[in-house]
Amino acid sequence: MTTATTSRGRVMLNKVPEVTVYFWIIKILCTTVGESFADYINETLGFGLTNTTLVFSAALIAALVAQFRLRRYVPGVYWLSVVLISVVGTLLTDNLTDGQGVPLWISTTVFAVLLAAVFSIWYAREHTLSIHTIITTPREAWYWLTVLVTFALGTAAGDWTLELTGWSPGKSVLLPLSLILAVLVAWKLGAGPVLCFWLAYILTRPLGANIGDYLASPKADGGLNLGTLGTSVLFLGTILAVVIYLTVTDKDRTETIEARQQRAPVSDQV
Repeated sequence: MTTATTSRGRVMLNKVPEVTVYFWIIKILCTTVGESFADYINETLGFGLTNTTLVFSAALIAALVAQFRLRRYVPGVYWLSVVLISVVGTLLTDNLTDGQGVPLWISTTVFAVLLAAVFSIWYAREHTLSIHTIITTPREAWYWLTVLVTFALGTAAGDWTLELTGWSPGKSVLLPLSLILAVLVAWKLGAGPVLCFWLAYILTRPLGANIGDYLASPKADGGLNLGTLGTSVLFLGTILAVVIYLTVTDKDRTETIEARQQRAPVSDQV
């Protein structure tokens, strides 16, 4: 088994954090930043859609180069990559919608089909979609490609939903939140953990984006009027604090958690 894995790439420690409550907290914070920070750079600072896309794409490439060079999960590098990929995923949809005039229902359909294709090819080559076995370079490449497409899909689907419903920023939070809770219930009742994980992962994108809109929008539009800069600074600061905590404690490192679980029976006996 090790030989087969090694033949497809170098074997490393798992490059993805354990799925704990910290994982979902940072993931939602990252999706909010993806929405608010992209809007701040693009609209408030006047960089324009094209320049903003180029800047963040270059930053993402640099972060992923650093991520791929590592042999294990490092919280700072991993979550920096997620923050940047959330911004780039948002900008992919924005470029299609605002730059090319592509209707949101078409963007949603295209990204959904693309995601299904990525999952299919990933599974055909690796025989698993689990994030607990991201231990080779090919698997890591498939993982990050999937993450990028989920952000683009979540952006398109979330914006399309708002377009169809016309809901206020606060009310719009309820739909993705309800769907995530439904996925959680399904998982508790025995639904496949890999399927539930990726469904929740996609749904956190519109949830985070809608939270960002709610915080940044003027009070006249039903928001809290923090602005895109205030929302971005608040959430980036929170992400940084949680990432520092995880770096110090190793609470989301797969190998550390497994070691603790193996020692638990011995401790109980003593």
